[in-house]
Amino acid sequence: MLYVVIAEDKPNSLEKRLAARPEHVARLEKLKEQGKLVLAGPHPAIDSEDPGPAGFSGSLIIAEFDCFETAQLWANADPYIKAGVYEHVTVKPFKKVLP
Repeated sequence: MLYVVIAEDKPNSLEKRLAARPEHVARLEKLKEQGKLVLAGPHPAIDSEDPGPAGFSGSLIIAEFDCFETAQLWANADPYIKAGVYEHVTVKPFKKVLP
């Protein structure tokens, strides 16, 4: 089943985000290689593809996991949590309808 991971960044966490990004992206690449990643990306803090020093307000990931518990465990192990980037993470089942 698909699950959505919605994460909200702590204020002023851009430096921590950039430092932890390689490890964060490596985990996403592993999901991609397994054919389980639907999409992933950050929410720019301003209306811009490259928000520069404004940074990001959070992230969105949609991926396939065996069950909710597995999705939650995966989300809880994100390097951004360990690095103090994320303030809050929500995991929900997701049903793709379109396209």
